[in-house]
Amino acid sequence: MDPNFQRLHQAIAAATAGLTPAQLAVKTNDKWSIAEILEHLYLTYTPTTKAFQRCVDQNHSLASPRTLKDVLQTFVVVGLGHLPEGRTAPERTRPQGMPTQNLVPLILSEIAAMDTAANACRTVLGPRTRVIDHPILGALTVDQWSKFHWVHGRHHVKQILARRAALK
Repeated sequence: MDPNFQRLHQAIAAATAGLTPAQLAVKTNDKWSIAEILEHLYLTYTPTTKAFQRCVDQNHSLASPRTLKDVLQTFVVVGLGHLPEGRTAPERTRPQGMPTQNLVPLILSEIAAMDTAANACRTVLGPRTRVIDHPILGALTVDQWSKFHWVHGRHHVKQILARRAALK
């Protein structure tokens, strides 16, 4: 497994280990519950997996040309590993109330599926090809996508751990 996807998988599994569906659903202070955070992550992983697979099926990149702004934002997030605070999640990645009982296994399974699709995409198009666009960062390579998902996931794992601590 790609090292970033492996770290992501391990971090989410550890942060959610032993939590019940009821604990996942607890909301405090108008912030997303753990379940809603997981759903948000899931809603970012599934389109990435599908887009990687589209690149493989069509045997070409789906990426757009990059702008200077894309390059700078990618450097901050992917290069420096810093996810700036205060950005609102795109509408399509906002939680809509997925059932909590199978959410953790579902998200861990989706990380594995994303890794499989990423490996296929990397093999078909090469490691340096910008394959698909991120809605904010622009066109990224497969390796940049895996690093983005690690940085984004790590940000949310910290939130999960804070909410978990508040349950006690």
